[in-house]
Amino acid sequence: MSLIIDDVAKSFGRHAALGGVSLEAREGEFLALLGPSGSGKTTLLRVLAGLERPDRGAVRFQGEDLLAVDARERRVGMVFQHYALFRHMTVARNIAFGLEVKARKARLRPDEIAARVEELLKLVQLEGLGGRYPAQLSGGQRQRVALARALAIGPRMLLLDEPFGALDAKVRRELRVWLRKIHDETGLTTIFVTHDQEEALDLADRVAILKDGRLEQVDTPQGVYETPASDFVFAFVGEGVQLPGQVRDGVLAVAGWRTPAPAGAPSGEVTVSFRAEAADFLPAHGDGAPARILNLSKRGGSSRATLQIGGRVFDLQVPQTLVELGPDIRVAPRRLLIHGRQP
Repeated sequence: MSLIIDDVAKSFGRHAALGGVSLEAREGEFLALLGPSGSGKTTLLRVLAGLERPDRGAVRFQGEDLLAVDARERRVGMVFQHYALFRHMTVARNIAFGLEVKARKARLRPDEIAARVEELLKLVQLEGLGGRYPAQLSGGQRQRVALARALAIGPRMLLLDEPFGALDAKVRRELRVWLRKIHDETGLTTIFVTHDQEEALDLADRVAILKDGRLEQVDTPQGVYETPASDFVFAFVGEGVQLPGQVRDGVLAVAGWRTPAPAGAPSGEVTVSFRAEAADFLPAHGDGAPARILNLSKRGGSSRATLQIGGRVFDLQVPQTLVELGPDIRVAPRRLLIHGRQP
């Protein structure tokens, strides 16, 4: 493994931002840290960058004790949400800044720095804009400059802290494709912090989900979506239905529906979860949990419905054929996730 995080804990006063996180990333992997606000993802990123010192734990990168290395010597590139560009400097000077402030012995010649800046402008698709100032650029262009500046120092690892958070949805989607292309071209181990589930699932090789300073699950995007390790992970990474149920003598009872419990389901009080795409929506006389359509709207080629199931209300993307079934329907999940819960 390229990066090994072992039992890292960090508190601020009485607040435990990280409660003993252990995590590994492979060489050249794009790993997303996903979680709600306050889950500890930015604190973990700052520990990796050397901006915070953990209360306990170890961090090794490429065999080196990272905590024993000064932040300035770690060769880690970091990109923040709000760009952190120097307004009084041109784009080219912003990119060159990290190279120009190096110690004299390690500093490149001015012509080498200029060549490196031109190379990076081409990489981030900003050729010809080196003479502009940040105020003359769009938000998406500024974030590209910030990434080029982070790459200028030749980092061993790239840390991205909600880099698209200040941008509108259309620009975010465009930059996701671009960022993944940049990652594949550079091959850098990349740690990407986000609270946006779609962003994490689209970009990452694997996703690490944090809640209250603890690691809930690490898996591929498909793994966290289809086989979530907890009810929290299920609810956080995508929309779906979660209902209380009971398993007794091999039978699952949920929302007025009784069906054989899946193999390995725990007995007793449970939480039953399923995604809309893993369920059939049937007429009222069919098999499945009874449901009522409270609202149905079409958006282009898809439809969304507000459904009441088991006394709870859910907003879901559904098949367009649902409109033909009438207000009262049955929902028959083809794949159920069942986790035990306290009664």
